[in-house]
Amino acid sequence: MEFLRLLEEIRTGWLNGIMLAVTYLGSEIIFLAVALIFFWCVDKTRGYYLMSVGFVGTILNQFLKLFCRIPRPWVQDPQFTIVEEARAGADGYSFPSGHTQSAVGTYGSIAYTSRNRWVQVLCVAVAALVAFSRMYLGVHTPMDVGVSVVIGIILIFALRPLFYKENGKYIPWMLGFMTALAVGFLLYVEFCPFPEEMDGENLASGMKNAYTLLGALLGMVVVYIVDERWLHFPIKAIWWAQLLKLILGIALVLGIKTVLTQPMTALFGFYWGRLVRYFLTVVVAGSLWPLTFSWFSRLGNKS
Repeated sequence: MEFLRLLEEIRTGWLNGIMLAVTYLGSEIIFLAVALIFFWCVDKTRGYYLMSVGFVGTILNQFLKLFCRIPRPWVQDPQFTIVEEARAGADGYSFPSGHTQSAVGTYGSIAYTSRNRWVQVLCVAVAALVAFSRMYLGVHTPMDVGVSVVIGIILIFALRPLFYKENGKYIPWMLGFMTALAVGFLLYVEFCPFPEEMDGENLASGMKNAYTLLGALLGMVVVYIVDERWLHFPIKAIWWAQLLKLILGIALVLGIKTVLTQPMTALFGFYWGRLVRYFLTVVVAGSLWPLTFSWFSRLGNKS
């Protein structure tokens, strides 16, 4: 907490704005956008690798939050203040940091699989800035951030061989393992005898994330099977066609994710509705939108 108090003293309005923008680079939407860029336009294997590092890290992160149940800094010390605009993105327990986990996993995976030194430096810098921003904003302690960095780095190095050896032979096994891990986490949040004094909002946050993760992973399994057996969608296209594909595709995915919120909740309830919504969103992103990629790949060709 002493380090956070030092940061609290140097806060200014303009620096707050910069750190709020930086911390957004570790959000779910940015992770989704980056993963889709690689999956749709760069390399499917790198896309699966990046998403797997993110999903496994998130499951471990959420498990540790509920297992350790460490409160946020402003709860530990009521005299400590945070940058209020950051409060909305700081639900759940404090340890470890979810934004840091996402940033290290996402940008670290890109750096580790890139041969461009400038890309590596930029990715490492962004991950470090996101980690620092969580402490500057007052929503995480150095311990929260440090453990997330360590977990992210371990996953980056540990998972890469599973995706790049023997032409992706282990990808389906990895998808199965992650799905089993997500099922295990869901069972944990549903049936673990948590103490009575456990904060209800933090438990609800963990349950929400458990259903979300399982829905997304089930969607990934469907996407992999469909593409391997039937679709085999192309990823190459002229640069402006790639840009158009990304803009329209990401808009479609975010639109589907938003539009389905109310009907899925009405049909299946809040938690199961999230599972179904994220499952359908991933299937649209990985199987339905790629049906258009052959058309995009022909744009600009005059043969």
